[in-house]
Amino acid sequence: MKIIHVVAAIIIKDHKLFATQRGYGEFKDGWEFPGGKVEPGETPQDALKREIREELATEIEVGDYISTIEYDYPTFHLSMECYACSIISGRLELLEHENAAWLSKETLRTVSWLPADLSILDKVEKLL
Repeated sequence: MKIIHVVAAIIIKDHKLFATQRGYGEFKDGWEFPGGKVEPGETPQDALKREIREELATEIEVGDYISTIEYDYPTFHLSMECYACSIISGRLELLEHENAAWLSKETLRTVSWLPADLSILDKVEKLL
């Protein structure tokens, strides 16, 4: 099975989590943590900074490692490293996503999360 290595930004500000809704592809409309694929020769942290810059026109600081999600989708295996991140500059412009929201502990589970992202919500909830 094909393995896809990605990184995800857990951006928390004022006790709220930033989540994005996919605007394209096989998982269009699903909610996820922003991020993307790690390119050859890139560290996970560098990949995360690049992806957030490309997708959201925002500079972030990559903080503590939270967890790695291992999830089998029907056609590939996803290995997703998740990091706590903070915004350095930018306005989180949606360049690739359909929608976004700041979710509180009370609203965290009100969106339709993609299965891999759903599996880390218990850990993320403790950070809010």
